[in-house]
Amino acid sequence: MHPTVLVTGATGATGTALLTALEGRDVTPRVMVRDPGQAARFTGDVAVADLDDGAAVARALDGVEAAYLVTPSSEQAAERQNRFADAAVAAGVRRLVVLSQFAARPDSPVRFLRWHAEVETHLATLPIERVVLRPNLFLQGLLAFAGQIARTGRFAAPIGDAAISAVDVRDIGAVAAATLVGPGHAGATYTLTGPRAVTHPEIAAALSAATGRPVSFDDVTPAAFAEALGWFLPPWGLAGLVEDYAHYARGEAAVVDPAIEQITGCPARDVTDFARDHAGAFTGAGAA
Repeated sequence: MHPTVLVTGATGATGTALLTALEGRDVTPRVMVRDPGQAARFTGDVAVADLDDGAAVARALDGVEAAYLVTPSSEQAAERQNRFADAAVAAGVRRLVVLSQFAARPDSPVRFLRWHAEVETHLATLPIERVVLRPNLFLQGLLAFAGQIARTGRFAAPIGDAAISAVDVRDIGAVAAATLVGPGHAGATYTLTGPRAVTHPEIAAALSAATGRPVSFDDVTPAAFAEALGWFLPPWGLAGLVEDYAHYARGEAAVVDPAIEQITGCPARDVTDFARDHAGAFTGAGAA
């Protein structure tokens, strides 16, 4: 019998990447989804559980050897993750791999980083093998601008010429898979970055080269950025995103860490790899 590995956030970017990375490994993935309508997307072992439903979470964790924890962004994210971690201990789960964020710390001016630090602090008190993954800005976050780039050839953010060691979620998935099933990671905290720090104009140049179309970046004020995104983000989420970008603009996210290559044996994907593999999304032709 292969050990069962629970994957939360299975429909999200890192959960999807993790499921791909687990293919061919001697484990049985159990996918956890919140919406019963999402269950049909998956074959095999699927658990339907809302993170606020303790009984459903307990059923999802039953018989699980290791679990990957990521929750949707919300004001209750830290509370939900702490509660899940407690449930994992109660269920006898041996290892918990938790998605945190680059530079998480309790005194950060960025609320998301404080929330992640709260979870990390709680995990340290629990009798469970824990692995914390701290990825930098996701390159796949650029896909939110794909339609705009395809139409106008432009995207914008309040970051100036600050460089950031953005990371491909496929590499996060590969590290998550390795740390879920491999030995030697208990108690570790890994910072996950791309192979170099790049500016947003350099990202635009990579997209231009990959698509064969001119793509340019506009530096904008935080207020203009917030106004452009305010129609679909809740106030707390919008404020947190502006705090994130202020953190980036201060040059605080340019560190390059070798953890991805050290753990997976493969170099971290560069922005040029991301741009090439997703060029269709930025031309309106669909994702590669």
